[in-house]
Amino acid sequence: MKWTFVFVTFLGLQTLTTAAYAQLGEKFDLFSGARSLGMGDAGIAVVNDETSLLVNPAGLGKLRNFYGTILDPELEMSSNAYGFNSANPISAPTNIEGVKTSLVEKPDAYYYAKGQIFPSFVARNFGIGIFAKQMLAARGNEDGTLSVKQQDDLALVMGVNFRFFDGRVKLGLTGKAISRIEVDEVALDSTLDLSNASLAAAGQLREGVGVGYDMGLNLTAPWQMLPTLSLVARDMGGTSFDANSGLRGPETSERPLALKQDIDVAVALFPIHNNFIRSSWTVEYRNLLTNQDDTSKTRYIHAGIEVNLADRFFLRAGYNQGYWTAGFESALENFQFQMATYGEEVGVGDAKLEDRRYLAKVGFRF
Repeated sequence: MKWTFVFVTFLGLQTLTTAAYAQLGEKFDLFSGARSLGMGDAGIAVVNDETSLLVNPAGLGKLRNFYGTILDPELEMSSNAYGFNSANPISAPTNIEGVKTSLVEKPDAYYYAKGQIFPSFVARNFGIGIFAKQMLAARGNEDGTLSVKQQDDLALVMGVNFRFFDGRVKLGLTGKAISRIEVDEVALDSTLDLSNASLAAAGQLREGVGVGYDMGLNLTAPWQMLPTLSLVARDMGGTSFDANSGLRGPETSERPLALKQDIDVAVALFPIHNNFIRSSWTVEYRNLLTNQDDTSKTRYIHAGIEVNLADRFFLRAGYNQGYWTAGFESALENFQFQMATYGEEVGVGDAKLEDRRYLAKVGFRF
């Protein structure tokens, strides 16, 4: 299949913070899920479920029915996690104090762990949900200090979508109120107590609440394979966490890093092969507004394929920042199981360094 037209569209057109990039070399977004990560983390043109609220609100216009997600825990670890745990048992995978000894004993090895959950209710053109995430990315330095990015998010999100021209144009808007607890440091002293209370007292923990908005647009041509162009404007006007310190953590005068306004763009095709097999093909380019000074543009390229077998089994593969990805899903009426693996670019500057990760998700719906 020829993809030349895909890249031409890019010429016409996070949630990434400069400080986070400089420290650990990784992009940190509010949300990434098992389906898109199996497809190279390319999701804005193909999303059509409750995660549309966090990925692209225009995807709410693709829903064919209403449903609620009761429980959908998703757990993710880097391939280094077993080695870290073998060196020194990890008591709390997403807590700095719980992993600091292992990080010191394995300097320069990259550690990543994440857990998230998203109970929600969605219908065609509307959705609401509560998103909770705990994430820790860290590396031990040669001098015994730690480079750390830790996020604890709790967010209320609500989205709406408007359909025009028989659904060929979909315009969606998500509002989100995010309570964030964050640590973003390049040289934490590992000999000290690194609990949240101690970090707050030292001015190294940030906490606050921010309100932001995302807008998504899907343009679908009424042709075979339904070629689709999607754009998402994230954190329009910027999202600052400048309210309600102490809501979920210790009182602190420091606020989490603001989320800069950004734009993602994607194209997709949706071939129907027979009565039982369909597929989705997509290419996505991220962070159009904030990647101008980055010479390594491969960090922002994502591409994926999904093969749908009778709406029961899904096979996925993709390209994420220069590395391969793969995923699988088994779906029943009220239950789904997903798993995926992907490579994440964690090198600093032009340096290339892959962190291979594995994740699994179980979902229960009504």
